[in-house]
Amino acid sequence: MKEKNYGRIVNVASPSGLFGNFGQSNYGAAKMGIVGLTNVLAIEGAKYNIKANVIAPNAATRMTETLFGEDMSKLLTVDNITPLVVYLASEQCEITHEIFSAGGGRFARIGISTDVGYFNATAKAEDIFANIDEIRDLSNSIYPTSLADELPLFNEAMNKGN
Repeated sequence: MKEKNYGRIVNVASPSGLFGNFGQSNYGAAKMGIVGLTNVLAIEGAKYNIKANVIAPNAATRMTETLFGEDMSKLLTVDNITPLVVYLASEQCEITHEIFSAGGGRFARIGISTDVGYFNATAKAEDIFANIDEIRDLSNSIYPTSLADELPLFNEAMNKGN
């Protein structure tokens, strides 16, 4: 891909990793590893016109047959995921470093966000208790595309805290 200055990578994660699912801790952890790998591939591949994205399919498989009823299983076919994969693997796709949900005819972007948060360089547990709402607030979310995108939030939080 580097030599051709072109490439498309479509990796497969899972809603179990992104959102959690009872009894699938090992599987979910492995699938979130795929998300991390793809994030780094997108950054490293950018200068070579290599686009890397993740799909988190909802599909009826042998592994999920007990989760979905018969009606839902008929809707959650692999065929209902394929159109997104075809697009993400195509020359027309200029998107990179994104996660997509696909299944049953529904297609959506999934975002990992952060916010300014709370700053206190000498924070104690009591400060966290008192400011947990501010820490959890996502009303001004950004969606970093690299660690470098998150770092300015530390300065903003420090300025806000002073």
